Amino acid sequence: VQLVESGGGLVQPGGSLRLSCVASGLTLRNFAMGWFRQAPGKEREFVGGISKFFDRTEYAESVEGRFTISRNNAHATVYLQMNSLKSEDTAVYFCAACPARDSRVCVTTREYLYWGQGTQVTVSS
Repeated sequence: VQLVESGGGLVQPGGSLRLSCVASGLTLRNFAMGWFRQAPGKEREFVGGISKFFDRTEYAESVEGRFTISRNNAHATVYLQMNSLKSEDTAVYFCAACPARDSRVCVTTREYLYWGQGTQVTVSS
């Protein structure tokens, strides 16, 4: 199983980025998916997740209204659209796969079985 993130980079405050996560070695429709981030010296934190059924989504309060998660099972890809970026969004962003059995969103790191290597997002002027 491999999850590969891309789309990170340097962006000015107020700007936008779209991260992608391409999955291989698993059938994406069988997994709930999530995005986490980790800033230097801080613990990895939940950013948002999407269920495997009905595309239900949940977000951390800090990104609610600015970030949007979507998935394309046919392309085995999950996206994180990030708008109105702030300096505090600077972190390494990880996607992860959760083998949920129902339509809930997985929100804790321990629920996730597979992880990508991460992509750096830096928000700075």
